[in-house]
Amino acid sequence: MSEIDPGHDASGHRARLRERLVEGGPEALLDHELIEYLLMIAIPRRDTKPIARRLIAEFGTLGALLTADTPTLRAAGVSEAAIGVLKIAQASALRLLKQQAADRPVLSSWQALTDYLHAAMAHRMTESARVLHLNTRNMLIRDEMVSEGSVDQAAIYVREVARRALEIGSAAIILVHNHPSGDPAPSRQDIALTREMVAALKPLGIQVHDHVVIGASGHASLRGLGLI
Repeated sequence: MSEIDPGHDASGHRARLRERLVEGGPEALLDHELIEYLLMIAIPRRDTKPIARRLIAEFGTLGALLTADTPTLRAAGVSEAAIGVLKIAQASALRLLKQQAADRPVLSSWQALTDYLHAAMAHRMTESARVLHLNTRNMLIRDEMVSEGSVDQAAIYVREVARRALEIGSAAIILVHNHPSGDPAPSRQDIALTREMVAALKPLGIQVHDHVVIGASGHASLRGLGLI
């Protein structure tokens, strides 16, 4: 059985989806329709609408589906080919958001930065931590994942962060980690770590601009909360 051209199926449904997307832009398609279009690239001989609807219903949001890890997607019955196209979509979105955040000084493009961080981390099922390294112009020079932990804890080692910042020549850093619970409110441990990091890096001439906690419901800035 030969593969059906996604743009020329008998019903014309796929062609209409494509036309709406091309002519109307990203907002022209609903979340499940975006997933449907992605899946029909990977599964050209099947009606992908029911699969797309099921996945959106199961994961809750488009973001949660696109950022789900491979084992979770496999457990939901997603094929390897379909996982591939979902991950391509995620990687493309993250690359675009990261570039927008990196093109301007971080502190003057805070929304672009938090948009990127939310897309990258908000729906992770385990806690992870990253360090953003900035130069003297507050431009992002390095974005490094430093820890991936359990459901509720990722370790950030002050000495390792300091060593890496000196190695890179960072003028400042921003700490970031996610809360898999979805609630971005900083814990006592988060506050204590931040203050320890500030104390360790200050003698080295490296500023801790912020510690951002990402959750599905939003983000919290320790500096914004007056905790730094």
